[in-house]
Amino acid sequence: MSLNDAELAARLAHAAGRLLIEVREAGLISLKALGKAGDAAANQFLVHALRELRPDDGLLSEEENDNPDRLGKSRVWIVDPVDGTREYGEERTDWAVHVALTVDGRPAAGAVALPGLGLTLRTDRIADIPPTPERLRMLVSRTRPAAEAVAVADALGAELVGMGSAGAKAMAIVRGEADIYLHTGGQFEWDSCAPAAVALAHGLHCSRIDGSELIYNNADTYMPDLLICRREHAPRILGEIEKLSHMSAH
Repeated sequence: MSLNDAELAARLAHAAGRLLIEVREAGLISLKALGKAGDAAANQFLVHALRELRPDDGLLSEEENDNPDRLGKSRVWIVDPVDGTREYGEERTDWAVHVALTVDGRPAAGAVALPGLGLTLRTDRIADIPPTPERLRMLVSRTRPAAEAVAVADALGAELVGMGSAGAKAMAIVRGEADIYLHTGGQFEWDSCAPAAVALAHGLHCSRIDGSELIYNNADTYMPDLLICRREHAPRILGEIEKLSHMSAH
């Protein structure tokens, strides 16, 4: 079976999502153990599939020991078997499976599965994003909203919308359910790579909060901040972030 990269990413994310649903629906283990079991099962499937189907590419997974060989490769897959483990264990819908391919550090193809909603959003199937409402909606963590995001939302007069995983938040913008995802609480490359790939394919703005490009496959996989929004809103949001940084510096 010969699949292009985008099709492979979508099929893998979808299949891993189905596997995770089956593990949860079996009802054999406690919610506390469910997250670890789901992570392990989905990771094993994704890693084995990618090593078999793309043996020459590099691979970075949240649930796998990092192999520094990836740093010398142009093509590197970055996956998060369960983004939003807490939400998965609590049987919510705001969790995701991330599968992305980077080429020379930039998101080139990918998919984000939202198994709880029965959806997989992908870089090769572009949907129209619904119009922006009069009042913008900013996505924040449902348990610990970042102070910077709350301050920017206040400046914009935006409504705060609490949600779980990074993938669910980014895809809410692609699906027209929200307008801004501003994150400053620290993440890793696997948290945002596939969401950024899908968002970029849909014409959205994706950057660090200083406006710089998102670059992946770094030796240090920590990625402290992220902005995903509609392109027309980016200059104002970045301007408000810059104002906040100047205020905090003085």
